Amino acid sequence: MRLAAKEHYYTFEEYLALEEKAESKSEYHQGEIVSMAGASFEHNLIAGNIFNGLNNGLKGKPCYVIQSDLRLWIAQSERCTYPDIMVICGEPVFFKNRRDIITNPQIIIEVLSASTEKLDRGDKFRAYWQLDSLKEYALVDQYQMRVEYFRRVDEKIWELRIYTKADERLTLPALEVELPLSEIYRSVTFENE
Repeated sequence: MRLAAKEHYYTFEEYLALEEKAESKSEYHQGEIVSMAGASFEHNLIAGNIFNGLNNGLKGKPCYVIQSDLRLWIAQSERCTYPDIMVICGEPVFFKNRRDIITNPQIIIEVLSASTEKLDRGDKFRAYWQLDSLKEYALVDQYQMRVEYFRRVDEKIWELRIYTKADERLTLPALEVELPLSEIYRSVTFENE
């Protein structure tokens, strides 16, 4: 659902001011403010399982695993999003020293929903490509066991690997971490089961 009519352009500063007073989260897309729908039970289970797996796998490493309440600013495409999971290794870089907006994730993971899938696969991914820091991107389906993993090979080349079986492991080479699909989807029941 869009809050802004396409004729009205909001500056990023106006968006931030509105966001501070808002009761729900919204994203900023090139002058438009786009409200975010709430997430399903399965979406939250999956995101939590990934968060826990990454946190456990990164113990002792200088990395931070961030859930969906920290904004990501992508200056090149004038977008501010709330990725489901981000991983930042090394020092976080904050937008204008604001500790609620990050600019340098190495990994972004989005849990797909019916209302966000097209955006997560399209415009958001094209925006994320522009982040020099981004090395890996994963799309995790909440309706079936399926993870699409993208790894940056070159500035404009991304390699795709698809995981669909419980005994497979989502391998994140940038972090030297593997997440079994059985753990990503732990406690999740699909409608067709």
